[in-house]
Amino acid sequence: MPGRLAGKNAIITGAAGGIGLETAILMSQEGASVLMTDVAAPALERALAKVKEVVPSRDGKLETRVVDVSKESDIEAAVGHLDSWGGVDVMFNNAGIMHAKDGDAEECPENIWDLTQNINVKGVWFGCKHAVRSLRKHKKTKGSIINTASMVALVGAATPQLAYTASKGAVLALTRELAIVHAREGYRFNSLCPAPLNTPLLQDWLGDDKAKRFRREVHFPTGRFGEAIEQARAVIFLASDESSFVNAADFVVDGGLTKAYVTPEGPATEAPKNLGS
Repeated sequence: MPGRLAGKNAIITGAAGGIGLETAILMSQEGASVLMTDVAAPALERALAKVKEVVPSRDGKLETRVVDVSKESDIEAAVGHLDSWGGVDVMFNNAGIMHAKDGDAEECPENIWDLTQNINVKGVWFGCKHAVRSLRKHKKTKGSIINTASMVALVGAATPQLAYTASKGAVLALTRELAIVHAREGYRFNSLCPAPLNTPLLQDWLGDDKAKRFRREVHFPTGRFGEAIEQARAVIFLASDESSFVNAADFVVDGGLTKAYVTPEGPATEAPKNLGS
């Protein structure tokens, strides 16, 4: 049977690890042609090797490109690269940072604020802008743009990373607006809102601080952080025609965290295995 993304051309930013890598694997399994992009060239090459290892036989193309999403010229060139493939069908604007020096309003340095907005917000804007241009250029009647936001844009936290939180709130608003603007063209825009995940980004930030880790884990009804593959599966749904009537959604994949008050006791649920680790 054809894969759920057979015949679709996809770009993933932040594809060298975590959600991006797991999504690249699943998209390849589902028949898409995938351009994996990231700012870190060595990590991107390792990620490419992993996708080829996990999915040795693929129906679609699989390539990489070094991209700094804060530079519009990089995004424009990456999207233009897909012209020879027939243009973009799916744009997954996933690249982002959560800087260790982020903090409360009086703690976050201005340069960290600017860096975070440049990557997390401008990068998404550039991706959306050039995806729409490609869809129109190739006269596509449908397309899916998925932007990685976060559940921190939906709930408050007394453990602030203010620049990060503000950037993800901006992604929600930007995505919602574009979804309505382009709805009659058949171009869907949805925000993926992960809970804290067992990804290198978060785990590097938490480090060995057990109290810092427990303060977050206790809020999960499941008793554990999410896994990147659980987010990637949601991305596949949003990228596919199965989600044709899903538009302007804050698509929350958080194990129930944002709906919980008092969480259960007992052992945590078993987590699925990531394919890229």
